[in-house]
Amino acid sequence: MKIQLYAYTLAISFMSVFAETQTQVYSVDVCIYAATPSGINAAIASKRNGLDVLVVEPSRWLGGILGAGIKPMQDCPNYEAVGGMTRSLLKSLGEDPLEVRVRYQALIEKHDIPVVYEHRVSSVDVKNSEIQGIQLDYAPPDSTGVPFAEPKVAHTAIVKAKVFIDASYEGELMARSGVSYRVGRESSQDFDEPVAGVTTLNRITPLDPFVVPGDRNSGLLSFVEDDHGKPLGAGDAYTQAYNYRFYVTEDPAHRVEIDKPDNYDPADFELIGRYIQALDDRYNSRQLVDHLGWIFPGKMQRGDRNYARDDLFSISPLGISHIYADGDYAEKARVWKQHQDYIKGLYHYLLEDPRVPQFFKEQTAKLGLDARYHPETNGWPHQLYVRVTRRMDAPYTLTLKDIYNETHVSDPIGLAQYGVDIYPVRRIWFDYNGSTYVANEGNMFIGQHEGPTRKPYPISYRMITPRSSECTNLLVPVCFSATHLGYASARMEPVFMVVGESAGEAAALAIKSDVAVQEIDIEQLLDRLKAINQRLSWPIEE
Repeated sequence: MKIQLYAYTLAISFMSVFAETQTQVYSVDVCIYAATPSGINAAIASKRNGLDVLVVEPSRWLGGILGAGIKPMQDCPNYEAVGGMTRSLLKSLGEDPLEVRVRYQALIEKHDIPVVYEHRVSSVDVKNSEIQGIQLDYAPPDSTGVPFAEPKVAHTAIVKAKVFIDASYEGELMARSGVSYRVGRESSQDFDEPVAGVTTLNRITPLDPFVVPGDRNSGLLSFVEDDHGKPLGAGDAYTQAYNYRFYVTEDPAHRVEIDKPDNYDPADFELIGRYIQALDDRYNSRQLVDHLGWIFPGKMQRGDRNYARDDLFSISPLGISHIYADGDYAEKARVWKQHQDYIKGLYHYLLEDPRVPQFFKEQTAKLGLDARYHPETNGWPHQLYVRVTRRMDAPYTLTLKDIYNETHVSDPIGLAQYGVDIYPVRRIWFDYNGSTYVANEGNMFIGQHEGPTRKPYPISYRMITPRSSECTNLLVPVCFSATHLGYASARMEPVFMVVGESAGEAAALAIKSDVAVQEIDIEQLLDRLKAINQRLSWPIEE
């Protein structure tokens, strides 16, 4: 397959470099970190302005989460608000993740954009608030796409560039550049967002969470935790759940067996067993089928499976995404693997536990991962759906007021529109009126898909530029400046794509004007964005 051969050809070329114990040095105008849809748009925009471009991609695949399950049009409630190259791309990529990756490969080749695969940033050289270069390690993911804690070969490449664009979901280059950022949830008072921070509980279920039922001294079962005790509206370090967007099938020709994880222990899933017993006691057979299906394989989207926020348990282990958000590579690798092991373990637990109805065991036993969509990783998506990690602390912060169209932005580089979409952040237990309950906290979807006002809002250029005292040649179109609530609306792939293209245009303007990214002539940028049909205001100005 073409996309596979391209990646491995590059990998082989690097192995020859390692044999000579030399460090590959690249000098370009613009370096884009991560071949996400945002990063690819940024690369194309930079290249069409006559700049030398290099993309660095930690995995072996293009397209980020669009190449791993999310459908390009899925999070686009208002197509008329989408402009630039994103407008045509969204409908041309297709819905099959394998097709998406192939189409992105064709785009990269069409624009002659070199990509360094399987390399991740290890350190950043910053002098006088300017990135001089970044050092890369050779760190290929494992056979199922999960990153390793340690690189295979350290310090294998250096990239020097005039402007760097961090288009990764993790903001790794940004963080290692010393740029300020936020993680977790702000309080309701931090940015005057009444529904921010700790929120009300949902999916409240009478359930005993202790290892020995009724014995609090016996400890808590897995996948539930003590409440941290912070009041409603308080900020904390938590962030919303991640999950895989995977495909399952009963077709023997394409079905890949879901093997048990090496560390499998059925005791880890005891709380789910007790929950299934409670469901069986409470619901009729039709309702029971729905709830069991939400636990595994999850909610059906457009062929793929997603986290079912309508149930107490689903296909993600809650309460660990915040560890990934600001963790080092070892912590990220561990959390990513935990998500995979959770799905594997859950699958086998449902086949074995006596409390699971026989009809559901038989139904589940037929399922396996569908190899047609991810043949190179044995059916596992190569990208975990990382909904939010770090968020840059920039001169402009997107908040709930922006989403409600209550602000004015003088430097718009694109439009966004979506509800405040937050999946659960944690699962806790509590006592009430002499009974013990388990519940999820953090789930929120204000305005549903079209958003609370059903109108787009602008993304400010100042959201993607660091403070000039921290870094003058970095743009951040994915981990941009926003509160936890603001990011929960703006975090959609069409927005990342739009902002990535605008970042590429801004990088070209900064280089050609020989100024810091914060000092470009904003009117020149806006004129350029209008010339490429980027949507900058609503209603659309023809």
